[in-house]
Amino acid sequence: MQEIVPLIQSEGDMAAVLTLPNWDRMPWMEEHRAIVLNLEQRPSPRMFTTHFHYSMMPASYFKVKPKVIYVMRNPKDVFTSSFHYYGMASYLVDPGTADEFLDKFLSGKVMFGSWFDHVKGWLNAEDQDRVMYISYEEMILDLKASVTKMSRFLGKSLREEVIAKIADHCTFKNMKQNKMSNYSMVPVEFMDQKKSEFLRKGIAGDWKNLFTEAQTEKFNAIYKEKMKDVKFKFFWDL
Repeated sequence: MQEIVPLIQSEGDMAAVLTLPNWDRMPWMEEHRAIVLNLEQRPSPRMFTTHFHYSMMPASYFKVKPKVIYVMRNPKDVFTSSFHYYGMASYLVDPGTADEFLDKFLSGKVMFGSWFDHVKGWLNAEDQDRVMYISYEEMILDLKASVTKMSRFLGKSLREEVIAKIADHCTFKNMKQNKMSNYSMVPVEFMDQKKSEFLRKGIAGDWKNLFTEAQTEKFNAIYKEKMKDVKFKFFWDL
């Protein structure tokens, strides 16, 4: 999303995504760098990224009511990705075994808290016309259609060839080659990409290569209980 949204706003001009690291191009609201970037001076529309729960958004968010693209992903793949990420990032606690990390993940004792609470909070957000919901799986299946959908939501009418250009640039394999987006500029003492690449596989369903049958049964039981009142139809199939 840090790659796609700036390209939609620039109408396919690659300059920003090839010269600015994604943490400066579309900074995280919760990260210290947001303080030093003089974001107040950026022209509207400004673009931000966040891992915040809906309830954690600042008061100005509820006043201004900006547009939000909320990305969801199969929680089993979120767990799998997180497990590898925690193992290579020195600033995060050691994940332990997959069983140990699964207990933490399912109880929300991980960075940014419970996946279940996060998704339910945003699904129940006010001003639904200002929120677009999309899944990682949808983008993998048809990135061009996803870019088209996002462009319309952001009020941009882009030509077919521009949409195709954005979609091609934002495929996982192409983003992996872009040093402004692949985290290769992060010092090894913070991210040891020899242990696990930050942009690792970029696929849907990699959880099947990690989960045991017992872990799958445990996850499914807790998911069913925690999501029983959610009416939203998710793109993935547990």
